[in-house]
Parts: sequence; C-alpha cells; structure tokens
Amino acid sequence: QVHLVESGGGLVQAGGSLRLSCAASARAFSRYAMGWFRQAPGKEREFVAGIRWSGDDTYYADSVRGRFTISRNNAMNMVYLQMNSLKSEDTAVYYCAGGQTWPTVDYKFWGQGTQVTVSS
Repeated sequence: QVHLVESGGGLVQAGGSLRLSCAASARAFSRYAMGWFRQAPGKEREFVAGIRWSGDDTYYADSVRGRFTISRNNAMNMVYLQMNSLKSEDTAVYYCAGGQTWPTVDYKFWGQGTQVTVSS
C-alpha cells in the first residue's frame, strides 16, 4: 500500500508557475511508475504526466507538453510537477497517483488532491 500526499497548489496568475509535490510513504516507492492527473469542475479526471519508476522516461498530455515537467527523487520518495506558462484552463484539482507496469500504468494509489487556480 502506498500513501500519497500532494502539496504546492494555490492561486497564480496566468503566465505564472507553480511546483506541485507528492510525498509517498512506501519502502518500494522506486518500483512504481508515478503520474499526475487533474479534474476541473464539471469535467472528468484527465491524465497530465507520467514518469517511469527509474525516472528515465516520461510522457505528457498534449495540452501540457512543453509547459509542464514531471520529475522524481526516489531517495526522498517524492514526485514533482513543475508547471510553467499556466493558463486559466489549467485550473483544476491535481492528483498524484502511483502504479505498476510501464508505459501502460495501472494506477492503483491516489492522493487526496491539491487545488490549482489560475486567474486570467
């Protein structure tokens, strides 16, 4: 079982940046692929970015590619999402998730989410 806690959300102006963090409590953290998802009001949850257990492979949703960067620190059991050039349409609750296999990840563990609000 993996317990995930997100932090770093907040209110930012369009064009600004935020860095989300996800702390994982698991001795086997380095075995899991990790990802970020988001859910805007009235919309379904959508994939944002994923990273392989080793950190050497990543992929992104088309809507964020070139603006967002996912990274991880296995020694610290942390995953990050650096978000630059934020747009109002990036406003959502952002969730950290973990799972096994790659690149098709069966995400089994989820955090509680952190709110990101981008004002235009």
